[in-house]
Amino acid sequence: MAVKAYHKVQCSNLKVQSNTVIKDYFKIEKNPKKGLLPQEWVMLGYMAVTVITMLFTYTKLVNPEEMLWGRLRVLAMTAALWAVYRMAPCRITKIVRIMAQIALLAWWYPDTYEINRMFPNLDHLFAGWEQDLFGCQPALLFAKAMPWAVVSELMSMGYFMYYPMIAVIVLYYFFCRYYEAERASFVVLASFFIYYVIYIFVPVVGPTFYFDAVGVRDIAQGIFPAMGDYFNSHNNCLPTPGYTDGIFYQLVEDAKAAGERPTAAFPSSHVGVSTVIMLLGWHTGKHKLVYAMLPFYIFLCLATVYIQAHYLIDAVAGLVSGVVLYFALMAVSKHMIKNNSSSRLGFRQRQIQI
Repeated sequence: MAVKAYHKVQCSNLKVQSNTVIKDYFKIEKNPKKGLLPQEWVMLGYMAVTVITMLFTYTKLVNPEEMLWGRLRVLAMTAALWAVYRMAPCRITKIVRIMAQIALLAWWYPDTYEINRMFPNLDHLFAGWEQDLFGCQPALLFAKAMPWAVVSELMSMGYFMYYPMIAVIVLYYFFCRYYEAERASFVVLASFFIYYVIYIFVPVVGPTFYFDAVGVRDIAQGIFPAMGDYFNSHNNCLPTPGYTDGIFYQLVEDAKAAGERPTAAFPSSHVGVSTVIMLLGWHTGKHKLVYAMLPFYIFLCLATVYIQAHYLIDAVAGLVSGVVLYFALMAVSKHMIKNNSSSRLGFRQRQIQI
């Protein structure tokens, strides 16, 4: 009887604590932030860079009016969400503001192609460096060496899990480590935009587009011609190697059909941002979460070369840059913890109670 009573009290306490945590997200903040969030400032900074670049390349752009109108819509949405937060300043409305900026990354990604297509393509240099370093083209040989259905599906699964991994870590911070949620989402968003700036000024399309344009036979013979502005008007790519009837293979193909463009190859943001995500996961101290994600991370990194989305040097550069960006952005964003010190205290108190 005593044991049952104890468990009943414990369940009751947990229920009360859960209700308290839920209420915290709808509680009106005493000192709400009046201005823009760091995530919104990062977006505006990136927008400014792209608009300035567009001014210098305006006559060459294919859809300049549409691109400008798109930016105005982003500004309008950001202003509207800021107004909603000012009317009801609570955690939920702040989370919506941040998640909206993260969701817009899918819109900003193909936009990099609209600008970098104006510049001469650099794939011949990267393919040449790949050949000099490894004596071959790993993106051409990897899938041929391991064509089995199981390997193909594991690679496609890892590649497909890119955005779910990001969502898991960001949402974990929002709902289990709120006092650092603003910092973590800033690190993720800033990492993306830094990569996007690189993609604009370093126009590399990757093996799937470049090999298709040149011809696989010439690539295998070490012939890497400069393509100039070829990809300004061509976006054909090689069929993705692997088990074509696989579930994850089809999911990756659907994702490519929806938003893939001849852009964003160097460095690999798939490797770079997923590295940032893994380090953010490790930062939480919940290492079981990181271990659970580790197989997906490994397969994702391998898949970038296996499915011919990237050169091997793209993946290596993504790994190195991901580590650098994580530590640099975490250092820059230290003050965001201090701004949420009250949330941190409440978080620790609930952890002790549990």
